[in-house]
Amino acid sequence: MTRLERARRAVDSLVLDVPDHPQRGVVFKDITPLLARPEGLTAVIDAMADAGRDSDDVPTVDAVVGIDARGFILGAPVAMALGVGFIPVRKAGKLPRATHQVSYALEYGEATLAIHQDALTAGQRVLIVDDVLATGGTAAAARQLVTACGALPHALAVILEIGFLPGRAAIGDLRLSSIATV
Repeated sequence: MTRLERARRAVDSLVLDVPDHPQRGVVFKDITPLLARPEGLTAVIDAMADAGRDSDDVPTVDAVVGIDARGFILGAPVAMALGVGFIPVRKAGKLPRATHQVSYALEYGEATLAIHQDALTAGQRVLIVDDVLATGGTAAAARQLVTACGALPHALAVILEIGFLPGRAAIGDLRLSSIATV
């Protein structure tokens, strides 16, 4: 069984639907049961790290960017699996030094993300990690932040892609690696 197949099995059995959260009509994908099971978490991390490797399992990225907050949980171990550094993209006002910032629309609101201006260097290849690709606003903002640092967005790795939402269109030509599409 491949790493992706193991991860898909874990996602299918451990990710729960929570209707009407955070607001009526939204079905929230709860990954906390997946995170609580070491075999599920390991399977997902291994599969997500593949987005930053070539066919010979050699890392093709120089850094992993994780998006606040679930992207932190996933991104740090993905970076460790690849042997590269981890860079947090945080909500506005959370980073202590000079930042680049991008505001974007959510499915049910608006937000601003930030990255330290010196977090990445020109030409670094970056894997962006988050839990879910929905409308794509968060991922597109993270991509803009990586680019603002002079780095090169390599791919976006997520556990779930919400297929009926426009996330894929919002990230443009950025390669998407998702474990499952719902």
